[in-house]
Amino acid sequence: MRDYILHLENVADRWDNASPIGNAYEGLMIYGGISEERLQYNEESIWAGGQLDTKIDGFMDKINHLRQLLIDGKEHEAEMWAEENMKNDFFNIKSYEYAGELFVKLHDDNECKNYKRDIDLINGICTVSYEKDGESYKREYFASYPDHLVCCKFTSSREMNASIRYTRENNISTEYTSDTIIAESATACNLHIFKMIFKIKTDGISVANDSEVSISGASYIEIYSEVFTDFKYNDVDSAINDVFNNFAPDYDSIKKAHINDFSSLMSRSEIAFEQDPALDEMTTFIRIKRLVRDSSAYDYRLMSLYWQFGKYLLISSSRPGSLPANLQGIWAEGMQAPWNGDYHTNINLQMNYWQAEGANISECITPLFDFMNNYLISAGKKVAKENYNSRGMVIHHLTDIYGFAACADWICGLWPVGGAWLAYHMWEHYLHTNDVNFLRNTAYTYIRECVDFAMDNLFEGKDGYLHTGPSVSPEHSYYDLEGNTAFIAISPTMDVQIIGGLLDFYAECEAILGIDPQNAELAKKMRARMVPMQVGKYGQLMEWYKDFEDTEPHHRHISHAFGLYPSAEITKSKTPELYKAVETAIDRRLHFGGAGTGWSRAWVINLMARLGRGDSACDNVRELFKRSTYYNLFDKHPPFQIDGNFGGSAGITEMVLQSHEGFISIIPAVPNNLNGTFTGLRARGGVTVSAKWSNGKVEWLELIPDTPTKIAFKVPGKECKEINLSERVVIDYCK
Repeated sequence: MRDYILHLENVADRWDNASPIGNAYEGLMIYGGISEERLQYNEESIWAGGQLDTKIDGFMDKINHLRQLLIDGKEHEAEMWAEENMKNDFFNIKSYEYAGELFVKLHDDNECKNYKRDIDLINGICTVSYEKDGESYKREYFASYPDHLVCCKFTSSREMNASIRYTRENNISTEYTSDTIIAESATACNLHIFKMIFKIKTDGISVANDSEVSISGASYIEIYSEVFTDFKYNDVDSAINDVFNNFAPDYDSIKKAHINDFSSLMSRSEIAFEQDPALDEMTTFIRIKRLVRDSSAYDYRLMSLYWQFGKYLLISSSRPGSLPANLQGIWAEGMQAPWNGDYHTNINLQMNYWQAEGANISECITPLFDFMNNYLISAGKKVAKENYNSRGMVIHHLTDIYGFAACADWICGLWPVGGAWLAYHMWEHYLHTNDVNFLRNTAYTYIRECVDFAMDNLFEGKDGYLHTGPSVSPEHSYYDLEGNTAFIAISPTMDVQIIGGLLDFYAECEAILGIDPQNAELAKKMRARMVPMQVGKYGQLMEWYKDFEDTEPHHRHISHAFGLYPSAEITKSKTPELYKAVETAIDRRLHFGGAGTGWSRAWVINLMARLGRGDSACDNVRELFKRSTYYNLFDKHPPFQIDGNFGGSAGITEMVLQSHEGFISIIPAVPNNLNGTFTGLRARGGVTVSAKWSNGKVEWLELIPDTPTKIAFKVPGKECKEINLSERVVIDYCK
C-alpha cells in the first residue's frame, strides 16, 4: 500500500483549512500555528436543546384534508392551506456545539523555515514540523479509539517554554494545576453541562495560576484530553475520577495501540490510480490550484488520496459505541454549527455511509444501526401514533441525538420517508454480508416498523393507484398546471421509489426469516398497486406524479434519481426505458447548472458511474475538487459539510466496482486512460474483490468469498461468467 500523506504547506488561517483527527467520540482541529498553536475540540454529545413535545392535536385531520385537495388536483390550494393552517406544526431543534479551544503559546513571532503540516492517513497521525532559530520543532497529534483519548506531543531540539490555556463561551469554571486543566462549560441553552480534562506531562518545570499553565525548560510536553458530558454520564465527576485518578500515561504505548487499531481499518482496502508519483509530494493547495488553473489537467493520484481521506474521516467519526457521523462528522466550529450540525435524513446522513460497505469498513456503520434502533424507533413510533394515528415509525427530514422525529423547519419538512430511507442501509449491509443473524436481530424490527407506517399511510386516489403523501420532493418546488409555485404533492417520485423498494426488500426479509409471511403477501399486493414511475414531456423521469415544471431546473437535489443510486430499482437491463429517462433527467439538471454543492456533485459522480459513463464520472470528480473542496480536502457545501467527502469517495468506488445488478462488475465506469489497481473492496454476496487494469482491460482479478457461494462477474470485453466460489480465486487475464 502507498503512503497516503495529506500535505498542507502553511498554518490554517481559518477553521475549514485546519487538520482533523478523531477517535469517533472526540475530534480535534489542528491549526498548526507557529507562535501559538490553536486546537479546537469537539465531543459527539455536546448538543443544545433536548427532547421536545411534538404531539400536534388534529394533525392527521390536516393530513387527510391535504390528501383530498391533492387528489382533486388542487395543488395550489393545498399549498396555501398548509402555509396558513400548519405554520405552527413545524419544530426547530438546537445545534451541535464544540467543546472549546486550547491555546499553546510557544514563540514570540511566526518566523520559521521548512514548515510542514501533514496527516498520515493510514496511521491516523497529524504532524506539524518547522525550524526556528536553528532549532527543530515537531508536534504530533492523534486520537486514540482504544484509549478514548486525544493526544498531543510537542518536542524540540532544545529546551522550550510554553503556556497553555483553555477557552470557551458559557464556561462555568476552569481550574489550572501544574499537570491538569479541568474546565466545566454549559451548552447554549444552559440545559446541559460537560467537563473537559487535560492532563499534562513534561520534563520541564510546570506551574499554574488562575489563567494558564506555564512550562519552562522542557524538551517535550504531552497533553492528553477527554470530554465527559451529562448526556453520557449521570455523575460526570465520578466518571472523571474513575478515569483519571490513577492515570499514568505512556505515550509510546498509547500511540502504538492507536496505530495498530487505526491502520488495521485503513489498510484493509485501497484504490490506487496510476500517474506521476511526484504529484504526491505536492501540497493539496498546489494540486487543487493546478486543476483550477489548467482545464486540461487531471490528478488521478489525488482521487486515490481523496478516497482514502473519506475512509479516514469515517473511521475518525464513526466507530462501534459512538454516535453516527453528523452533518460535519464530529468536527464543528463554535456554538452554532451550520444547519445545526444535525442529522439530515433527506440524503445527508445516508450519504455519510455510502462508502462504508464497498470500502470494507462496515463496522463503521454500526453507530448508525445503533442510533436507528436505540433512538429513532421509539421516537418515530411516538410521532406515528400521536400525530398520524398510525402503527410503525416515521422520521421526517432531520433528527438529533434526542431522537427528534416530527416535521421540522418549514413546509418542506412535510416529508415522512426519512426513516424508510435509512432502512436501506440495513438491507445493504445484509446484501454485502449475507448475515442472517444481523437481518433477524438488528435489522428486522426497524424495517418492519417503517413498513407498518408505510402500509398504514398509503391511500387510494381517483386513479385507483395507492399514493404516498402529502409529501415533497426534498427541498424542491414545482409550478403547477396554472403556474403557481408549490412544494406539497402526493406520490413524488422519490417517495414512490423509497416506499416501493422498502416493501420489496421487506418481502425478501420475510422470505428469508419467515416471521410474518401473511404480512409479506399484503406488502406485495400494496406494492403492486403503487403509482408507477413515469416519463415526462422532455423524455425525463418525472420528479412528481404530474409532469410539472421545475422551479429550479438546476436544483441540488436530484431526488427522482434515487431509484438509480443509491437504490438499484432502475437498471439498464431490467428497466431500459426508465434507465434512459433518469439519464435524461440527470443531464437536464447538469445542463441548467446543477450539482452546485459538494454533496450534490458527489451524488452525480455515483449516478454517472451507475450509468457507465466513466469519462463523466471522472470529470465530475475533477469538478468536485475544483469547486467544492477546501485545501484540507474537506467538502465545501459551502460551508463545510462532510457528506460530500463520503459521497465523493463512494462514487470513486462505484467507478471501479459495482454489484447491484446481480453480478460483480469490474471497472464498469473507468475512462480508458485511467489505469490502476484496487484491493480489498466488498461486493454484494459477501465477496472481497481485488483487481488490476490497464487501458480499459483487466489484467488480473481476485475473488475471496466469506462462505462458499455461486457468483457471476463481468470484466470489460468479456461475457458475464458464473462460477461456484468456495475459496480464493485469482484469474490472470494476461496469460
